[in-house]
This record gives sequence, structure tokens and C-alpha cells, in this order.
Amino acid sequence: MTWKDIYESKLVTAEEAIKAINNGDKVVTGMGCGEPFGIQRALIENYQQFENVEIVNMLTLGDSPWLRPEMKGHFILNCLFASHSNRKEISNGKCEFTTSHFYEIPDVIKNYICPRVSIVMVSPPDEHGYVSFGTTVDYTRGTTDYCEIVIAQVNKYVPRTFGNCIKHVRDFTYFVEIDEPLPEVKGIEISNTEMEIGKHCASLINDGDCLQLGIGGIPNAVCAQLWDKKDLGLHSELVGDGVVDLLEAGIINNKKKQTHIGRTVLGAAFGSSKLNDYINNNPSVELHPIDYVNNPAEIAKNNNVVSINSCLQVDLLGQVVSDTVGLNQFSAVGGQVDFVRGATMSKGGRSIIAMPSTAKKGLISRIVPLITEGSAVTTPRNDVNFVVTEFGIAQLKGKTLKERAKALIKIAHPTFRPHLILEYKKRFNEEPFTREELKVMLGEVKEHIFDNIRNHN
Repeated sequence: MTWKDIYESKLVTAEEAIKAINNGDKVVTGMGCGEPFGIQRALIENYQQFENVEIVNMLTLGDSPWLRPEMKGHFILNCLFASHSNRKEISNGKCEFTTSHFYEIPDVIKNYICPRVSIVMVSPPDEHGYVSFGTTVDYTRGTTDYCEIVIAQVNKYVPRTFGNCIKHVRDFTYFVEIDEPLPEVKGIEISNTEMEIGKHCASLINDGDCLQLGIGGIPNAVCAQLWDKKDLGLHSELVGDGVVDLLEAGIINNKKKQTHIGRTVLGAAFGSSKLNDYINNNPSVELHPIDYVNNPAEIAKNNNVVSINSCLQVDLLGQVVSDTVGLNQFSAVGGQVDFVRGATMSKGGRSIIAMPSTAKKGLISRIVPLITEGSAVTTPRNDVNFVVTEFGIAQLKGKTLKERAKALIKIAHPTFRPHLILEYKKRFNEEPFTREELKVMLGEVKEHIFDNIRNHN
């Protein structure tokens, strides 16, 4: 049989494909821009046919229909990353949540969750019968190696990407052709605060460094500040649209990397058609499974790795909270610790935790004496190197507890520095700053108050 014969023999409707799912099965699905919504819709529409089917997914950019009241007893959702559509249900116990470092997730799914069925989204086959996993290789491709049933939504909008992200049609159980535009993560306008953070982060980046960037305002702000750099590399679990212009201009050219020289290495692409068009049939971009991309030992094979990650809260010891707000799950650990440790292990590497100094429109400080009760520490204090806010850079590696606390107070929002100073005095039984330093800091507080009055008027 030719590959075309094999493909045609496995081509079915979504309704036919989902008949292979048994009651009580565990079903792992693709995530992000590669989530197979077409087949998932068929499951939802036919929910009464199923009992106690566990859906295992990471980050969804859509809703979570598995959590609707009528789905009870039919579907159970087990998330590996909390999103806007399921945070509330995770908190109230209606949705399961499994925590893990990102690079370990392929192993966790295979050896601990043990799904029987994998549902993914792929490109149409090429002239040799190979499909591409497109924007999301991460844990997704690996599940198709061991799951008993592998169902693929074939979608012409999926970009054909290079790297360890292809598979022959013979390795799938069923194909379902459903063409629909991929969900997009469009860039938003960069705020003044994010731009200041971006400037500070960029000051820590040198020509020839190998970068890890995520998605969102801060990574985009960092990208906007890199136009005076040259010969940068890119090895990242995921990226957004912000890197495209730098890649096209040759600012990021990967010439100085020690592995995959001349190639950008990603685990997933979370952008709009701008990013998808760039990675489509582009041999300079490789997508690989996340247990390779995010493995700290692999990351460290490149010199001068600079990782940039965000967080929700940092205490005066340098403990970083990135995925919980008290007892409530906000997101997940993701690849933060993977890259913090990989960058630390890299020759000349540096890790950066970047965040706005406040949250809730300035009402609360992200730099705190003690992390919020119930919150889980994402990155331990011993792993943290640089912390950046719009007010500057705090370098923590190799610092005493007192030095760490003082460095963090200096980059806290001026409004909250007096309280942090008082807490420092309680903890260490001494004044943290000289009179001259306090005058400068109080002056910044007054200036901030005057700015607020002027802006209000």
C-alpha cells in the first residue's frame, strides 16, 4: 500500500473516530494553538455516550466545556496548566490539577497518568506521507508513540514545521479532516511599566547570548529593546510574535550557539498568523519535544543562556511565587524552573525573574515580607539570580539574607518601601539604609505621590 492508500483507509468523521474511546479511558489532547477543537466538539456533542472519561490537557486558549454541569459523570478534566476558563473550577474542586515541571510532563503523562487515547492536530501529509505537529510539539508528539489509539485532526491551517515534529501516516489510528483557523495569541500594546522592565532586562543581555523568552507584554518589551544587539540565539519552550521581526532582521541568528547552530529551537509557538507564517516551511526553526527543549542539561549545553520569566510575588528572601495566589491555582510552574536551572548551569548564563512592582492597579506590592499564606514557592530562593521591576535590577545570587532584602526593597514600588523597611527592621533588628539612602528613597515616594496628583488632575 502507498501512503495515500494508508491515509485514505484511516480517514473517518469525528463521530466515527471518537467511537474508539471507551468509558473510563484517559484521553490526552493537544494544547494551545494546537488544540484539536474539531474532534473535541464531537466529544462534547455526544457526551451522553461516555462515562467517566478523563480529559488530560495543558494550556487551553479556548473554554473548558468539559466543566459544564451536564458533563458531570461523563467527563473529568485534568489540567496541567490553569487558565481563565478553569481556574475557578480547580479552586472549588470541580476540575483536577496535576503539577509538574514542564520538561517532566511527557514522563508524567506516559508513566503516571497513562492515557489510552491521544487526540492531536497535524498538518496535511506531504508527498512522502509525513504530517507535522506544527505549532505544538511539547508533550503532544510523544503521546502518539505509546497511546493505543491516536486520532489526528488534519488541518490545512497548521504550519509545516521542522525538527523532531513529524510522523508518518502509518503511525495514526484515525484521521479527521477539519480545516479551521488556529487560535491566536495576538500581541497587545506594551505598557510604560513593561517597557521599563524590558529596558532593564535588555541591559543584562550581551551580544551572542542565547535567549529564552515567553509570551506576553514583558517578553515583547524585551524584544523591542534588542535592536542594538547582534548574533543572539533563541532556545525557548515557547515564543510569541515578538521574536519574528528580530529573526527576520538577523538580530537573532543563532550563530553563537553550541547546539543547533543557526537554528531557533522551540517547544511550541503561541502567536498569530504572523508567527505561524514565519515558522511554516522554515528550516531555520526547529520544534522539539519539551523533555528535550526544557531539559536543564540540554539548555546548559549552550553558553551564555539568559532566561527571562515572570512571576506573581517575591518575598524578601528571594522566594518566587509564579503559579498560585494563596490556595488558588493561577497558572502552573511551566518551564520557569527548567530554564532558571538550565541558565544557571550554562557557562556565562544568567536567569532573570521580571515583574511589575505592583498588582491590582497599584494596590498591592509584588515584593512582600512574606509570601501569601497558602501560596506555593515556584522557584526556590537558592535558584534566583536577577529580579527586575520597572524600578531596577536586584542581583541576589551570592548575597546574604540582609543584602537580598535590601536589594529587593530598592526595586519595590516607592509607595510600599516604607512598609518593607519596617519589616526588614523587625526581622534583622537593624536599619537597612543610611540616612542619605533613606532621603533618596523618601524623595522617590514624594515624587510618586506628586505624579499621581498631577495625573489625577
